[in-house]
Amino acid sequence: MQIYQSLTPVRAPQGSAVALGYFDGVHCGHRAVLGAAVDCAKANGLTAAAFTFELPAGSTLKGGRILSLRQKHARVAAMGIEEYQEAPFDEFRALSPEDFVQTVLVECFNAKELFCGDNFTFGARAAGNVERLRELCKPLGIGVHIVPMAQYQGQTVSSTRIRAALEEGRLADANAMLGTPYAIDWPVVHGKGIGSGKLGTPTLNQNYPAAALQPCAGVYLTRIFLNGTWWPAATGIGKRPTVDQSADAAVTCETFVPDFTGNVYGQQPVLEFYKYFCPVRKFNSLIELAALIHHAADESKAYFVGANATK
Repeated sequence: MQIYQSLTPVRAPQGSAVALGYFDGVHCGHRAVLGAAVDCAKANGLTAAAFTFELPAGSTLKGGRILSLRQKHARVAAMGIEEYQEAPFDEFRALSPEDFVQTVLVECFNAKELFCGDNFTFGARAAGNVERLRELCKPLGIGVHIVPMAQYQGQTVSSTRIRAALEEGRLADANAMLGTPYAIDWPVVHGKGIGSGKLGTPTLNQNYPAAALQPCAGVYLTRIFLNGTWWPAATGIGKRPTVDQSADAAVTCETFVPDFTGNVYGQQPVLEFYKYFCPVRKFNSLIELAALIHHAADESKAYFVGANATK
């Protein structure tokens, strides 16, 4: 997938089928829009493309980031998108709906077919909606296709609902709406050595950056991709009250991989979350804490053995 990080013409000599949206989380609804564009491109000899944008650092317009850009790109590419434009929001936010169609869709994408949800807006101050998009594109011979909104438990799937589910520890709901396990790929950094030095449970530390959505504190059954292999693991997110009771204790994300040994500092392994196991709590001793970590790791190994057996 070719990624463009500014408004620039993409490679679409025969024209493109363009998916439109922010695609935060690349959830079920986003996948339907992206998939429709890919299917149309294949059937009509067009280039499968997507237009999205990147918000300024610190922006709260869309809430905390569900996926890193690296993960977002990987998931979109896996859908079959060939040309992907992710312009800074400020680069086009002042365009009128008419200028957006001409500058972005015609000049940058040579668009022939467009795909979006029925809540898509565009142009300065979100002045354009899907009906306006149809009006502006019809004289240009550009087809506009509204993809039905994905549903989960009787309500529309949205990034807002996914964020709420993650923050409340409802991992099963979040994963169902994402259509694939929630995952992070933050860099592995050095911790304080408590896991390896005092607990006998060396951990990989992938702490959340400020702009990222942070899930509910707790212990999770996870798996991590290291050295070309998926490894069952147990991950704790929280302030570690057993070993650090200070008022300003940092929130950490630590993963114990029971069967793995090796140095992965600086790498960005994908860590997938499958089940919320238990909340974070203070233990009376490090022995009790270590026992919980080992128990969670054993449960993770059993979980993935069972998952593989049902495939």
